[in-house]
Amino acid sequence: QVQLVESGGGSVQAGGSLRLSCAYTSSSSYCMGWFRQAAGKQREWVSSISFDGRTSYVDSVKGRFTISQDNAKNTLYLQMNSLKPEDTSVYYCAAGSTYYSDSGYCLPGYWGQGTQVTVSS
Repeated sequence: QVQLVESGGGSVQAGGSLRLSCAYTSSSSYCMGWFRQAAGKQREWVSSISFDGRTSYVDSVKGRFTISQDNAKNTLYLQMNSLKPEDTSVYYCAAGSTYYSDSGYCLPGYWGQGTQVTVSS
């Protein structure tokens, strides 16, 4: 069982930055990731980090977002730079026990409650 609590969301103008944090109870044997869901749309995968620190991103955020993990602090991060209005979503932290190396996708088994990110133009 893993508990996840996100923080760091907020409102920012286009071109700005935000850093999301996800505090977790245990990361052993879990990969982790970030997903987002815009109003009226399906939840989409944003980024994953594997058990051994390999990272992957959806094309729309490559070069702008960075996923990282501090196991000493039991915290997952998503640094978001050059934000665009289309990045507006509820962002969810996730953890899972299955990592697909070919795609860099961490299959989520546990979810946080989500944090709202709003980017205005």
